[in-house]
Amino acid sequence: MSKQLFLNEDIKINVNQVSIEGKGVILLTGPSGCGKGEISKALCKFLAIPKTRRLSMGNILRMTISKAKQDKEFKLILADKYDINDKTSIFNLNKNKPETIKEVHKHKEKLITYLRSNNNFISQFDWLEFCVNSGLLVPDKWTKKIIKALLENSLDLRNQITILDGYPRTIVAAKHLLKTFEKLNIPIIKVLHLFISKEQMKARTLNRKRADDTKENLERRYQFYIDKVQPCVDYLKYYLGTEKVALIDAHQPIFDSNKQIDIDASIHQVVLSVIQALELPKVNYAGQSVIID
Repeated sequence: MSKQLFLNEDIKINVNQVSIEGKGVILLTGPSGCGKGEISKALCKFLAIPKTRRLSMGNILRMTISKAKQDKEFKLILADKYDINDKTSIFNLNKNKPETIKEVHKHKEKLITYLRSNNNFISQFDWLEFCVNSGLLVPDKWTKKIIKALLENSLDLRNQITILDGYPRTIVAAKHLLKTFEKLNIPIIKVLHLFISKEQMKARTLNRKRADDTKENLERRYQFYIDKVQPCVDYLKYYLGTEKVALIDAHQPIFDSNKQIDIDASIHQVVLSVIQALELPKVNYAGQSVIID
């Protein structure tokens, strides 16, 4: 779908996308099911940002697990550099925080079933894999190290515009990420806080029919959003300044002629709000004018 840049009332220039230059990171955050993935994809398409610079913590972690299973050398690096070891027990108090061990005990029965193991040994790597595939929070110390290593080893991510989808999710992670950005001279362009109600989150995620989208998990995820993500956003607002954080209504339904929600049109409507929040020049996206005062 083309977009239009309006020069005046009579002259329009149709363009397929906007090419954006510079460097920095756009952070997308919000509760589960708020559409971070779809919005970030649409934003990348409009701003001509390649897929390689659209980072999702979930995708990064899944790629890390998959690569470790296929590449023994990488698995050793994961153990030595990131302290995620398939030979170290998750119950080792010298290697893991008490709160992590407590969380493992809460899920131990399900974890043993998931691993299909005949013994009770559960490694750090086992816990990482279980967390990712079950929608549980991965220990901050692991996500921090993986993100830091990714940025340190990629000139492209450091010197171009990148979208980071769904991270940070806690104040601790935010503090570490900000230090990493400062060390690597990576500016934050904007923090986009997408919000939906608890009821909207449940309706959306249950329709995805993913294995980990159970009612129990959804309750836990939304409570995590209230307890951890919102304070994290507040911290970013305090540290960066209110002008750097934009609150976006992620529930802007557009209905078709049959009174059914038009998902694509609804996503475009939210992207309109995102473009305006990014303070781009006067543009037209998905047939609607976005004017920045």
